[in-house]
Amino acid sequence: MTALLTGVKSRLFLRTHLAATHPLDGAHASLQRARSLEFEDLRDYEVGDDVRDIDWKATARHGDLLVKRSRATRMHPLQLAVETGRGMAAIAPDDHPKRALAIQAVGTLGLLGMRAGDEVSVLLAHSAGAMRLPGTRSEGGLEHALRTIDRASTPDAPPSSRSALLDAVRRTVTGRRILVVVTDEAPITDQDERMIRRLAAQHDLLWLTVRDADPASPQKTRRARLDVTTGWQVPDYLAGDADVVREIREERARGDHHRTTLLDSLSIDHAELSAEATVVPSLLGMLRRRSLVHR
Repeated sequence: MTALLTGVKSRLFLRTHLAATHPLDGAHASLQRARSLEFEDLRDYEVGDDVRDIDWKATARHGDLLVKRSRATRMHPLQLAVETGRGMAAIAPDDHPKRALAIQAVGTLGLLGMRAGDEVSVLLAHSAGAMRLPGTRSEGGLEHALRTIDRASTPDAPPSSRSALLDAVRRTVTGRRILVVVTDEAPITDQDERMIRRLAAQHDLLWLTVRDADPASPQKTRRARLDVTTGWQVPDYLAGDADVVREIREERARGDHHRTTLLDSLSIDHAELSAEATVVPSLLGMLRRRSLVHR
């Protein structure tokens, strides 16, 4: 079997040039180890500098106040929480299974985190239960996680459940972490919203939405348009029907607006994933915006 991580790498390293900075910089200050700092150089004292940073010996030799400039030794415990189940076997807008987009996202963030020496943990859940895999700093461990997500997201898997995923995070993930939730575009329920608010208060939360294909799109697809939960196939005569297309798009727009408004109000960084080929640029764009906001 071809390694899933190989495909992730081929897309990631064609795009990324984040050589000098940590891709997840900008994490909440509580994720930084107190004043565990690595000395970098000296500079002149400026009003507002912490007096604890003044290098008194260097000041005495130089005659002017000098401040030690340090580079923070950061830790980025990265927790990826992935919705699995048969809903993730449905088709994304690029005509690939949604699980392929989720795997690309998890693999990309996992590789970026491990490149900086961080431990990466993966939790996955559907309606029948949850599984939290051991944290890893190895590509072998990440490959195992990707294959587990793949096997748990087939048409014959149990139904998907975002509420089960969020509850599993609540129950099993302790300590403050960078928490990335990978889920589908189903409308956020009141129960989901309460859990999102709780998790956002506990963790540095990022949200990735895997989009569904438009079931009434007039464009021809390689796969039959069917509901993975019920098996009902969309009749060909509905494809491109103006009234059906308008109703579906209005309903999706309402769900998108609610989700975006909620995430923005909680300062949760988020991105939408619509095609396997654009997952990496979507993630890097989100991380760049995140870096600018938290700089």
